[in-house]
Amino acid sequence: MNKIMKNTMILTLITLISGLLLGLVYEVTKDPIAQAQDAAKKEAWQAVFPDASLDDFESMDVDVSASEAVTADLGVLATVDEVCQVGEEGYVVTVTDSEGYGGNIQITVGITSDGTVNGVSILSISETAGLGMRATQPEFYTQYEGVQTDRFYVSKDGGEGAPIDALSGATITSRAFTGAVNTALAYFNSVLI
Repeated sequence: MNKIMKNTMILTLITLISGLLLGLVYEVTKDPIAQAQDAAKKEAWQAVFPDASLDDFESMDVDVSASEAVTADLGVLATVDEVCQVGEEGYVVTVTDSEGYGGNIQITVGITSDGTVNGVSILSISETAGLGMRATQPEFYTQYEGVQTDRFYVSKDGGEGAPIDALSGATITSRAFTGAVNTALAYFNSVLI
């Protein structure tokens, strides 16, 4: 019985020390991680509205019920994470679509006041290397830019709106990316106009 108590005490001590060290590491890295995420977000804003200065971006509250209605209407598993107004130029809408092949795809979409997609910037993507990760290449995401439409569709699926050529071998990624852009456009059309 004495050996069992000794082993229990050792394991308890190891667990306690490990937990304290993990908590310490979290506290040390929390602020640098938040700063890096904030810098990436602002870089994405500038990528979709390159002529605007950072002072022009004004955060707005997301209308959660409108966001949920938009995604339900589109039939996508996406959320509107953040919205910014860019002076008189338009809006920046950040959307996360959870239907990617490798998980969540988070993008920032710049939409001008007249409803034209001004730019698309990827904040987070973890798709298959060589296939879905090609969504990060300009040949894919620039298809959305400069287009004024209410909706995009992956051309091989058919639909209404502006067609997007799917990535070869990565149709799921193409659909999720398109769903995220459509969510941003639908939110813009239902809330921001």
